[in-house]
Amino acid sequence: MAFCAGCGTEVAADVAFCPKCGKSTAAGAASAPATVDPAATVAGIPENVAGLLCYVLGWVTGLIFFLIDKRPSVRFHAMQSIILFGALFVLQWVFVWGGFFGGILGWTLVGLLGNLLSLVMFVCWILCMINAYQGKRFKIPVIGDMAENYSK
Repeated sequence: MAFCAGCGTEVAADVAFCPKCGKSTAAGAASAPATVDPAATVAGIPENVAGLLCYVLGWVTGLIFFLIDKRPSVRFHAMQSIILFGALFVLQWVFVWGGFFGGILGWTLVGLLGNLLSLVMFVCWILCMINAYQGKRFKIPVIGDMAENYSK
């Protein structure tokens, strides 16, 4: 059994190039899988899964992963989660308290705006998690640039 020296994928003995990474598998290729860099995973969590987990509980999981994970992609997703969901969390509190003190008209307008904001939060949450899991660096227009600067 032969393994690619570049990525550790199992390859057939007669294949010239690794189907996963494209590295040459000439005769004399490594006979054991490549070692995994310990810095590549945190507690065994792959980078794409860690990126997804940054968004699961909004800014809370973003903060956790920002503090414990040092991989650039994960730090970007964590910071984007902190900024996006932190700002939306504050906006929801403003709407709730504004409606509370605004009387009947305030409750009606706040209810409509609150529902719209909840829909926006849900769509952003799903989009961010899907793109993070796929390994994409999906940037929300203004927040993504801020997250990129703060995550360095």
